Amino acid sequence: MLANKKVVVIGVGKIGEALVSGLINRGELKAKDIVGTVGQIDNIERAKQKLKIDVTTNNKESVRGKDIVLIAVKPQNMEAVLMEIGPELTPDQLLISVAASVSTAFIEERLAKPIPVVRAMPNTPALVNFGMTALCSGSHSQKKHLEIAQAIFSCVGETVFLDENLMDGVTALSASGPAYLDVVIESL
Repeated sequence: MLANKKVVVIGVGKIGEALVSGLINRGELKAKDIVGTVGQIDNIERAKQKLKIDVTTNNKESVRGKDIVLIAVKPQNMEAVLMEIGPELTPDQLLISVAASVSTAFIEERLAKPIPVVRAMPNTPALVNFGMTALCSGSHSQKKHLEIAQAIFSCVGETVFLDENLMDGVTALSASGPAYLDVVIESL
């Protein structure tokens, strides 16, 4: 499913690193087929050393010619990233977002072209390859796009397909909720 695909991971933070590592360790992709981006130049060397992939701060250039654009940035940065890369995207590419609470409609509204979009919500155990990721499709996505997303997230655990109206609940139960409880427990 992923053979010969070129991937860019915009935002090689914790979840971005986990996905890249999972894809490479499971043999789904080779390091040469993945490019990562970071927000600050100081993080380039850290990501290169850890993941053994090309890393840059240039989101716009990094999406050119890639089959899959995986966006793993904080939700508050999503609009700026979409405005930056939107003109470079083509309908032949698949855009996958792991930004919590950012709907496929929000993403599609900011893109001038009919780009296939898949929204993914992995949980924290994905960092150690035992995660559960909920997936849903945007209005331009087809079955093949969900299958590609499933192949990617299967590298860090299990997957489930849901209607988008359930994704915020998934985020609350499997991502934000446990993180909030961690803070409460730590405070105690």
